[in-house]
Amino acid sequence: MPIAEDITRIALQEQQLQFSSFDESTAWSLGSRLRALAVSRNLSVVIDIRRFGQPLFYTALAGTTPDNVDWVRRKSNLTARFLRSSYAVGLSLKLKGSSLEQSYGLTNADYADHGGCFPIAVAQAGVIGSVTVSGLPQRADHELAVEALCEELGLVYATLALD
Repeated sequence: MPIAEDITRIALQEQQLQFSSFDESTAWSLGSRLRALAVSRNLSVVIDIRRFGQPLFYTALAGTTPDNVDWVRRKSNLTARFLRSSYAVGLSLKLKGSSLEQSYGLTNADYADHGGCFPIAVAQAGVIGSVTVSGLPQRADHELAVEALCEELGLVYATLALD
C-alpha cells in the first residue's frame, strides 16, 4: 500500500480507537490481551502501556533484549511529543523526504519514528498515554497494537487494519 494511503488509514485508526475512560484496570486488561496475542503467536516483543509520565503495564517476552526496551522508550517519547502514532509520524516524514532531526531537531537517541507506539485517546479528554510494542518489523508492531486495541474496544480489527 502506498505511504499516503497508510497515513490516511492510520488517521482513521487514531480517530476510531478511543476509550470512553481509561484507568489502571483498563491498562491491565489491554496489556494482558496484547500479551496473550503475542504469546499465542510465539512473538518476541516488549509491551509497554502508560499514561504519560506513569507506567501502567510492562512485559518483556522471551527473545527480547535491552534494545527493545530502548525502542519502547524512544517510540513512546515520539507519541508523547506529537500525540500521534509513531508509525504515522515516520511515514509522514518519509513521504516528505525528511527526518526527525531535519524537521524538528529531535535526535534518534531520544525519539524513534518507527511503528509500534499508538496513542491512547479518551473521548472528551484527548490523548493521555500510549501503548507500545517493540520486537517485530515496524508495521507488524503497529498492527499488533491496533489489533489489541480493537479487541479491547469491541471493534472489528479487519475494518481498521492496514491493507
